[in-house]
Amino acid sequence: MDRLIYTAMTGAIHTMTQQTTTAHNLANVSTTGYRADVDSFRAVPVYGDGLPTRAFVLDSTTGSDFTPGPIHRTGRDLDVAIQGSGWIAVQLENGEEAYTRHGNLQVNPNGLLITTQGTATVKGEGGTISLPPDSRVAIGKDGTVSMIPNDPRVTAVIVVGRIKLVNPPPEQLKKGLDGLFRLKEGKEAPIDPNVVLVEGALEGSNVNVVHEMVNMISLARQFDMQMKILDSAQQNSQRASEFMVYSG
Repeated sequence: MDRLIYTAMTGAIHTMTQQTTTAHNLANVSTTGYRADVDSFRAVPVYGDGLPTRAFVLDSTTGSDFTPGPIHRTGRDLDVAIQGSGWIAVQLENGEEAYTRHGNLQVNPNGLLITTQGTATVKGEGGTISLPPDSRVAIGKDGTVSMIPNDPRVTAVIVVGRIKLVNPPPEQLKKGLDGLFRLKEGKEAPIDPNVVLVEGALEGSNVNVVHEMVNMISLARQFDMQMKILDSAQQNSQRASEFMVYSG
């Protein structure tokens, strides 16, 4: 009886965890550059007296789906999307380097190129990228940031920096609570010259709404099944107690 309750409870708890992940993915279906969370569990046999005919659920891995999302044209100069694999390097307030595919960039009051995803500063190959006021910005497919002053007498294009683009293996990345990715070892990824940007475009979320909705329905049915098992265990326990009373 105890084994039955334990296996049903572990199944219900991890089903709720999967429901939370699915709900989080659905909430970010419109988030630029979002990577869907993925939960992975495994069944472990319950050993004891007799044969291991029962199993309980155990956390295996929690990761992300790195499938590229759709690219939408915006025409905005500071919007960039990564074509294929790759990441934009950003620098956090504590100096830590992180990675994102959120290419909706802007210039803060201090003239620094930042992302709209929190307060992360876009990291260039030589440090942060500063832009003078009253200038038009253009970003090349290789990450080169150029500016054209809003002065008809000046026609020269001035290169102010180059965005650091990296492409570490997906298995080396982990997602933080802020939605940014970092290397598991805590190091900084090297520059990859093969990463290509698309100017005037943004990458959408890679969440498959239909798949997540179907998964949510399936998880709800699994949770109901686990609850029915617990009810059956309670009924069996009550009947066993009544039988013991009658036998006495």
